[in-house]
Amino acid sequence: MRFPKRLTLLASSALVAGGIGFFSFKNDDRFFEIARNLDIYATLFKELNLYYVDEINPNRMVKTSIDAMLKALDPYTNFFAEDEIEDYMTMTTGRYNGIGALIGQRQGKSIVMMVYEGTPAEKSGLRIGDEVVKIDGVTLKNLKDADPGKLLKGQNNTAVKLTVQRYGQKDPVELSVVRDVVKMTNVPYYGMISDEVGYIDLKDFTATASREVRTAFQELKGKGMKKLILDVRENPGGLLNMAIDISNLFIPKDSEVVTTKGKVTEWNKTYTALNPPVDLEMPIIVLTNSHSASAAEIVSGVIQDYDRGVLVGQRTYGKGLVQTTRELSFNTKLKITTAKYYIPSGRCIQAIDYSHRNPDGSVGKIPDSLKTAFKTKAGRVVYDGGGVLPDVVVEAQTPTPIALSLTNKGLIFDYAVKYRHDHPTIKPAREFRLTDAEYQDFVKWLSDKEYDYTTQVEKDLGTLEASAKKEKYFDQIQDQLKSLKTKMSHSKDADLNTFKSELKTLLEQEIAGNYYLQKGLKESSFATDPEMKAALDLFKDMPRFNSILKKQ
Repeated sequence: MRFPKRLTLLASSALVAGGIGFFSFKNDDRFFEIARNLDIYATLFKELNLYYVDEINPNRMVKTSIDAMLKALDPYTNFFAEDEIEDYMTMTTGRYNGIGALIGQRQGKSIVMMVYEGTPAEKSGLRIGDEVVKIDGVTLKNLKDADPGKLLKGQNNTAVKLTVQRYGQKDPVELSVVRDVVKMTNVPYYGMISDEVGYIDLKDFTATASREVRTAFQELKGKGMKKLILDVRENPGGLLNMAIDISNLFIPKDSEVVTTKGKVTEWNKTYTALNPPVDLEMPIIVLTNSHSASAAEIVSGVIQDYDRGVLVGQRTYGKGLVQTTRELSFNTKLKITTAKYYIPSGRCIQAIDYSHRNPDGSVGKIPDSLKTAFKTKAGRVVYDGGGVLPDVVVEAQTPTPIALSLTNKGLIFDYAVKYRHDHPTIKPAREFRLTDAEYQDFVKWLSDKEYDYTTQVEKDLGTLEASAKKEKYFDQIQDQLKSLKTKMSHSKDADLNTFKSELKTLLEQEIAGNYYLQKGLKESSFATDPEMKAALDLFKDMPRFNSILKKQ
């Protein structure tokens, strides 16, 4: 039966009107719930302030409640109180007014962990390992909850007086450091690894990242670079526009880079390469690991999706979310997740469950049933489901228990400081190696240090024993367990010899860092870096390199 057209329109209008009414009702209901809960919160806070037995700090209490609320969402939606705005600006720009030193807390002491090259701290003679005892005459131990890093910041061209206790010196050292604008570089190191292979270490995506990568690339090309290794390992990401600009360096103008999609459809956008590239032909290898996140994953994914280069390393972190900063009242800010991003193949690299990860931050193995296949420009099959999977997977190196213990206890760091005091100079970082005699000096130095640890085998035997006792099997296997414990019980002296190569490598890198700062740490690692070795081996076999980029 057909209805008259007028009756159909009236019915449709009624449905639309009903829908609007229903939608309006639902919105009013939602706004009422918000208003009701805000009123409950306000009255609760008022009662706490009036009657709680101790005085409460309003700023701290509200900040705690906001952080707890946001914790129920994703890990990247964050609130910045007024006194945290400077840290927020440093995070986005990479700039701050200070001296250029990283201060860490160890056993109640404020220790200089790193001095950055070209900064006021380096120029003043501040050293890695110095203990900052006083700032402007104020003893740090007398300041409860003091943050030395914040105390060292201040207006440009103002001096801050430091009293530091230096290893091997009885009397404290007095230093006057003139504050300046400190720029934390996105590319802390770049250089030629061989006659043909250049290397760029990209560690962040603040406002100058693209310019720094472009400058490094052009300088290396001028030195004869014919192949590039771009390292985005341990890169947590940053500004979206920097990821787009850096991708643009290696893909044609007008190519799609990334698409963002969220609740506010007006904000959905596809970003393309706006500028002519710097190079479209040079072979590229991108190094990734489980801490390569966000913007680093966009660059890695774009290089892979356009078959522009080969990815080497481990699966990336899996953060495919876009954050937008919203201004709030009283100079506070909210960094809020507003969209997911999709790289050119159509993949969203967001981990399916970002709340549960492995201890190293990786998302682990994703079941095939939860992954969707996509194709690169050349037709290679790639998948979504959590991060970008490299074309050449290199198994992540797991530190041995003794290496972890010595590192976590700060003993590798402390010995490097001692070595720096005892040896005025060393060879360049790439050439520096500890002799066997020097390693034995380190072993002897450790003899009165506390660094005990439990191996995984010992932990597993403990679990087995507990289970045997619980299930009444212990009496039957206790002799075997005792024998296994005796055999597997670790000896620190034996471990120092068994894992000598790994421990020497850690020492050499830490010592090189004491002399040559960040560049020393990086150059000292080249000889033993498994991802670097895999990349260099692949560049020596260009037929294999090219075959990886072709449709299988």
